[in-house]
Amino acid sequence: MLVSLPLMIVIIVLASVGIVYAFRYNAILNNVTMASDFNQNFKDDVDLKMYYYVIDSQYSVGLPLEEVQSAKRIAQKLNDTTTKKDSLRAISSVLSLCHNLEEKMQQIAATKEYDSRVDQLEKNIYILTDLIQRFMYTYLYYEAAHLNSLQSDMVINMIVLMVIVVFFSLVLLYFLLTSSKRLSRKIVDPIDMICERLEAIGKGSLLVREPIQADVEEVQLLSDGIENMVERLIWQINKNTEQEKQRRRTELALLQAQINPHFLYNTLDTIVWLIESGEISGAVKMVASLSNYFRFSLSRGKSVITLEEEEQHIRSYLEIQQMRYSDLMDYEIDIPDQLKKYILPKLTLQPLVENALYHGIKNRRRKGLIRLTGRKENEHIILEVMDDGRGMSEERLNEVRASLNAGKTEGFGLRTVHQRIRILFGGEYGLTLVSTPDVGTKIFVTIPMKTSDKEM
Repeated sequence: MLVSLPLMIVIIVLASVGIVYAFRYNAILNNVTMASDFNQNFKDDVDLKMYYYVIDSQYSVGLPLEEVQSAKRIAQKLNDTTTKKDSLRAISSVLSLCHNLEEKMQQIAATKEYDSRVDQLEKNIYILTDLIQRFMYTYLYYEAAHLNSLQSDMVINMIVLMVIVVFFSLVLLYFLLTSSKRLSRKIVDPIDMICERLEAIGKGSLLVREPIQADVEEVQLLSDGIENMVERLIWQINKNTEQEKQRRRTELALLQAQINPHFLYNTLDTIVWLIESGEISGAVKMVASLSNYFRFSLSRGKSVITLEEEEQHIRSYLEIQQMRYSDLMDYEIDIPDQLKKYILPKLTLQPLVENALYHGIKNRRRKGLIRLTGRKENEHIILEVMDDGRGMSEERLNEVRASLNAGKTEGFGLRTVHQRIRILFGGEYGLTLVSTPDVGTKIFVTIPMKTSDKEM
């Protein structure tokens, strides 16, 4: 609007002036062209034909009324289109003289005496034809002068208009430059402030600030979006921090749960009993398994270990438990070698195996089997801990499943493993339970195929 509206006004003014001058110029030019159709030999032709008529010559063709009528028609058209006073006065005189000439011709036609006819020819006809021709030439002179004057006025007015247009354009250009500069500052200044804000964010300044106020809507939206992003970033950092704290607390609680004094006491009692019974090799094997068990539990402080290390840890645990419960438990471990390089949270399988032993097999009071297997499925790793123990009813199974995502103390071991997997890998991973009463229980552990925690 700032540019187009003034330009449209200038164009309309120039077009209007040009159209007005064009119509006026064309009207006068048409008058001059029409007047040019007047017989330049009007006087000579009419005078000669009237002379032949008066003397009753054999060359006479009658009164030259057609020549007079033609002159009258031209004069009448010019009288209707002429606007200038001088030209209008001249053409009005031509029209009046033509009427008089017709009357004088009729008078000569009505006169019988030869002398009177000749006298009327000389005193009336010759004078009237001369006046008609003179006034027609006068009309042409005035119209040509008006045409030339109009052309001069048009050139002068167009020059004045062009000067006005140039001046107006310069004023408009100055106004546009000033407005553009002011508009650019309204855009550039907030963008500079946004750049400084982003630079500060890049250096770690994550304090939420008031959005930069800008007159341009897009810049304001950008500033609002940056502050919203900072707010969400702070929220996500706090959330991640809290999750990390929760994971550390969970790992500590799990580690403390694994270093169960009762398990240690019972294992040491078993070692003492083996020594007293002379089962030195069994005692040595149990001490080695216990040593490996605690070594893999510590894992040099790492929270994420390979599946191979986790398998060795479980194997040590099951070796100890099998020596203690040789009449109650057997175990099998079948994990393909190609899966052992992938990682998982430390102490993931031990709580599941312990749960299978104490809540599944021991409660059935007969010898049972614990089987640990692994397989690849849809770019995921599925670890299965199966026991053929007591199993769970549908109601109890639903309670255990619900406890995986609840904050209850019930099912602490399973819930801790489930939450640690989800915190580390995401919500699509974790534990899945299937159980049938008096048939047994299966716990499926789903983890991604990752070889390093840097991939997460």
